Amino acid sequence: MTSFFAVTDNADILALQPRLTAEDPGVRRIALIDLADLEEPDGLLWLVERLTDDSAEDVRAEAARLLEAWEDAPVVEALCQALTDPSPAVRVAAAQSLSLLKSEAAGRVILPWTAHAETGVRTSAWRALRELRLAQAAPAAVAALDDADAGVRREAVGVLGWLKQLDALPALARLASADPDSEVRRAATGALGLASGADVLPALQRALQDSAWPVREEAATTLGKVGHPDAGPALIQALNDDYWQVRLRAARSLGRLRCVAALDALIETLGHRISNLRKEAALALGELNDRGAVAALQAAQDDGDPEVRKAVRIALSQLQ
Repeated sequence: MTSFFAVTDNADILALQPRLTAEDPGVRRIALIDLADLEEPDGLLWLVERLTDDSAEDVRAEAARLLEAWEDAPVVEALCQALTDPSPAVRVAAAQSLSLLKSEAAGRVILPWTAHAETGVRTSAWRALRELRLAQAAPAAVAALDDADAGVRREAVGVLGWLKQLDALPALARLASADPDSEVRRAATGALGLASGADVLPALQRALQDSAWPVREEAATTLGKVGHPDAGPALIQALNDDYWQVRLRAARSLGRLRCVAALDALIETLGHRISNLRKEAALALGELNDRGAVAALQAAQDDGDPEVRKAVRIALSQLQ
């Protein structure tokens, strides 16, 4: 077992050496935790080496978890290398630590790994890049939308959504409508919310007719975010969706759009058997600023659900 302790004079690290070199992997693992608590650079070298070379997968996995707070390039590279470890536990721990990194410099180290031959490595690399908002990742993320693996496509969509890449909207619109994987379609539909114009409206309207209800739910939400007034008719129709989750998001978006044409449909929804729908309908009616809703809201003041009654009071106060 190779050791870095010969080049350190740190007394605390030297005191840990017998446990860090113990034959028992359980002892080595606990010693690594104590070593990480010291937050010493020499200890960092040991953690990287154990991640790379320890014979016990539990020790390698622990090293991967403990390296989550470090963003030095050698550490990030070691974590990326660990994505190819034969142990699933090590790969998961490395992917989790990479996903917690926040620096742009770390993102530049991770980016080349998005082209790795192994699907799991590409997926983890894209997931790690999602919140780093690394502008250099955009072209590769657009290319990854055509990856053969659905997980890779989904993570690439997430990166483009965080980057708010308007140039990617046509590709995202295509995925929202045509990708064979419903989770990719859902992610792409949500990412279209970064647009503010009508260009994505047809794609979102098609998504509102998707065979998978989570895609329809996402489309109903995103139409409210985009804020285009022409979304009203499709959202009104969605108030009759077979799934109440889609109806709820449609009601919320209609209120957000202040779609007066939805008045009658929302009043009807105010009598739905599901209380969450009644609550959203009440709140949406308040947003419409149309006194035609007053009578229906007054009749709902005695609703059996306190949350609905609260929503009704809020709506009536908006219509005073």
